[in-house]
Amino acid sequence: MRLKSILLKKSPFHITLIFLFILSCQTGSYAQLINPADRKKLQAKEDTLATYARELVTDSTTSGRMVADSNFTKTLVRAMRIKNSFYYPLDSVKGISHLYAPDSTFRIITWTLEFAELYPPRQRGVIQLRTRDGSLKLIPLRDYSEFTQNAEDSARTKNNWIGAMYYNIIKTEYNGRNYYTLFGFDSYSTQSSKKWIEVMYFNGNMEPVFGGPFFTFTKDNPPQKPKNRISIEFKKDARTLVNYINDLGVILVDHLVSETDEPDHKWTYVPDGDNEAYKWENGKWVHSDKAFDYKVDMSGVDPYMGKPPVEAPILDSKGNRNEKKLMEKSDQNRKKEDEPAVPVNQ
Repeated sequence: MRLKSILLKKSPFHITLIFLFILSCQTGSYAQLINPADRKKLQAKEDTLATYARELVTDSTTSGRMVADSNFTKTLVRAMRIKNSFYYPLDSVKGISHLYAPDSTFRIITWTLEFAELYPPRQRGVIQLRTRDGSLKLIPLRDYSEFTQNAEDSARTKNNWIGAMYYNIIKTEYNGRNYYTLFGFDSYSTQSSKKWIEVMYFNGNMEPVFGGPFFTFTKDNPPQKPKNRISIEFKKDARTLVNYINDLGVILVDHLVSETDEPDHKWTYVPDGDNEAYKWENGKWVHSDKAFDYKVDMSGVDPYMGKPPVEAPILDSKGNRNEKKLMEKSDQNRKKEDEPAVPVNQ
């Protein structure tokens, strides 16, 4: 029997188990591509990388973190030169981000180098492409953020990348081309943090292109010009949602306001409980200023008395009974009482 036929007859729980089984089989087959000797080498490199990654975060001096960053970079490149290293996940290396593309054509590894308190952090990153023969094809990324006035105005290359430590990646398609939307975090400054959304694709030379006029605001009032990437700056340590929600099929972004009524100071921005959204339509992420537009029936509401909306109010705003509605409600209740009870076991 075909897999599709089986899935149609299974519950969501069983479907999940089936896909996990398929995924584990694929992972096992990929692991077999690394021979035992190379796997041992990779495990040793992984242990070393884990040590340097920990020092990148915990060393109390800027010079110590810079040394750790240099050693981490060199060790990472040496590890990736081992045949079929693409399939080695580096799971024990904490404090860095390593994400595989949904179609497994590449993975992107990013991390942050923090300097002294008054200096902005610098993001590091590499893209490792999957190759047929297991050889290394590596694309280093150079963070150009500190030299950029307006990061939302242009597409970028590997040499002037707007750095971020990525926490999610999704794939979309349009006109036969694959697009990968990246979600990244930037510790930015002592007072504020940033989150980024941008679309990446590969050109004809298999070089990454970051950004482009993929974010449109034609539904806004008034409409705005398209943006090449989205920057969300907010108060340091404020919990801010910026991610793709699979169940909804949209990117949700917390709507931010200044908690001190100082809109020019982004470091005062916090979520206000509302959400904006972006939906993929015809090769663009189309912005909606209000993700959830709940409409409440306000009939019968007395705004001066503070009474909430009710389905069929019996009393008017002066407290007088509506005898007609009262009789109708009584008849409805009587009919419900006359209906036979439904047995609990049905």
